[in-house]
Amino acid sequence: MLKYFFYLVSASVILSSCVPNRKYVYMQKDDVKKTDVVIDSAVREYRVDLYDIRIQPQDVLSIRFESLSPEEFDFLNRTSGSVASANPAAAVMFGEVVSPQGEVNYPVIGKVHVGGLTVFEVQDQLRELAKQFLESPKVVVRVVNFRVTVLGEVKREGQVALTNNRASIVEVIGLAGGLGELADRSKIKLIRQESDKITVQYLNVLDENLVHSPYYFAKQNDIIIVPPLRQRAFRNYFGPNLALFVSGISVLLLTFNLIK
Repeated sequence: MLKYFFYLVSASVILSSCVPNRKYVYMQKDDVKKTDVVIDSAVREYRVDLYDIRIQPQDVLSIRFESLSPEEFDFLNRTSGSVASANPAAAVMFGEVVSPQGEVNYPVIGKVHVGGLTVFEVQDQLRELAKQFLESPKVVVRVVNFRVTVLGEVKREGQVALTNNRASIVEVIGLAGGLGELADRSKIKLIRQESDKITVQYLNVLDENLVHSPYYFAKQNDIIIVPPLRQRAFRNYFGPNLALFVSGISVLLLTFNLIK
């Protein structure tokens, strides 16, 4: 009788702590259990809108001007460009901070509105302004505070710095080491701040249709929180405690039998 009891408890522990593939495989499309997958051929294709991040207040920009003008006449080339090229991390401290009104300020030129523009639109705008003062100017703009915070059931919690202006949520998770085995991939929380508004959205990275979501691409200062599956508490706490309890019961029964 005791033997069957142990079998029953062991089977319950194993079945309750298992994580099936449908809760584990990223970007599914009813093909988790299919074995007739076509190799070296496009199974599906999606069209997504071209996406570029837009400048927001409090963003930090690295702005570098290049031209044929002598250096002593190049008053536009300030510290942010040279610092960013030498040390991208230090550029956050020395870059151009976008004001709450969405502007950066330059001598002679004055305030330039960049809020709501893409990096390429800012480059074109500053290039046109620089033509008044510099010969054949070239402008390079980078958002140096493009970072996303990833917390919860990931391999490496913390901030992920992005150098690409277009990165998906799945790419960001990959840069954080990927999701843990006990992460709930169907209820990932995304907290996003845009100007004075904060939105909270739940994403399902198990579903391939995520590519159609307006939240598919990451924005600067996003916060991604990955919750655990219910199996986490069972596997980490209840399972070991149950095993300890069963061991204690077996010792007591064995002692009782010996005493008899």
